[in-house]
Amino acid sequence: MQISITLNGRKITEDVTPKLLLIDWLRAHGCYSVKRGCETSNCGLCTVFMEDKPVLSCSVLAVRADGKRIETLEGLKEEAEEFGAFIAGQGAEQCGFCNPGMIMNAIALFRENPEPTEEEIKEYLAGNLCRCSGYEGQLRGIQEFLSYKKGGGAQ
Repeated sequence: MQISITLNGRKITEDVTPKLLLIDWLRAHGCYSVKRGCETSNCGLCTVFMEDKPVLSCSVLAVRADGKRIETLEGLKEEAEEFGAFIAGQGAEQCGFCNPGMIMNAIALFRENPEPTEEEIKEYLAGNLCRCSGYEGQLRGIQEFLSYKKGGGAQ
């Protein structure tokens, strides 16, 4: 089956099998920030944006992305690097395995709700598996980043 996907601003058209998962298609195209963690849609490691909305690429067939715009961390490098420094500054990067999914969901949060409450931040973090840090560092990093964006803090 032929599909056409705009991946990080580049249109790609090719034949795929109907059962190919989007995560596998993305990794085959060099998007290694998209990681396989649980394969049950519970860890958030495979989060990407499809038409500006976060989706779990391990739960989406590549054919469902036909005609759509997909963005991965590789395509959001500047935005991701700016925020990622705040996560690192809080020591919440430890092994780094969860960072891409965590950053993708944080970017979704910032875009959808530029002034979230602590509870709203925790809701966005809830779908992301992190075995190292216990989420407090990520929470502090997000809060510090939001304060910085408002002009109320320095990095």
